Amino acid sequence: MEMEASDNPALESIKVDPTLVATAFRKNRFYLFTRRDATDTKTADTDRDVFNEKPSKEDIIARHRTGRDVFNEKPSKEDIIAATEQGGGQRLYECAILHTSLGDITFKLFPKECPKTVENFCVHAKNGYYNGHLFHRIIKQFMIQTGDPLGTGVGGESIWDGEFEDEFHPSLRHDRPYTLSMANAGPNTNGSQFFITVVPTPWLDNKHTVFGRVSRGMEVVQNISNVKCNPKTDKPYDDITIISISVK
Repeated sequence: MEMEASDNPALESIKVDPTLVATAFRKNRFYLFTRRDATDTKTADTDRDVFNEKPSKEDIIARHRTGRDVFNEKPSKEDIIAATEQGGGQRLYECAILHTSLGDITFKLFPKECPKTVENFCVHAKNGYYNGHLFHRIIKQFMIQTGDPLGTGVGGESIWDGEFEDEFHPSLRHDRPYTLSMANAGPNTNGSQFFITVVPTPWLDNKHTVFGRVSRGMEVVQNISNVKCNPKTDKPYDDITIISISVK
């Protein structure tokens, strides 16, 4: 108290700016609330405009030497895996159990081959995002589809709020039944919807991201695929829902 009350030039030079840090519910983002004006882009102690300043000579030289645009490039799969293994990122699980109203389906996941897809699925699962979702589209001798909160086939989003890119891998193909794959509306439009095949579907290779295989509960998949559906919409007459998804 005496120090603060004294005529201390060091304290007088410090501008008190308490900052509140808050997270968003079920979103991978955070917010900083401060007393500073939104148009104030200068730091407290310098005249730097960190939002609009040009890169330094060292930054430009480093970019030319490596040929990399380190400011705008996306992280590679190896970068994502390395960050996760260091404990700084979301753990990538290798097993998931889909608890449905007709029984349990166990998946083996492939986090090393498609880390973003597995992360998206597992974070949604842990957050309870999929709970209560309908199997809204079922085509006999083809596949069963779910993951849309609207239950219409046009809803859903990734854990990053929008869409994310495909992650095709040469070792993961639609070459067998009970393949877990992402539904999409075209290239790089993955959100939250996914489907499970009941037959080999090779025409889907390099169009949909395979990120898992059914390891247990094949009979549940078959039972779901055989329910009666509206021939115009492929939607079951009786609701089949996801109760929850466990990951480990």
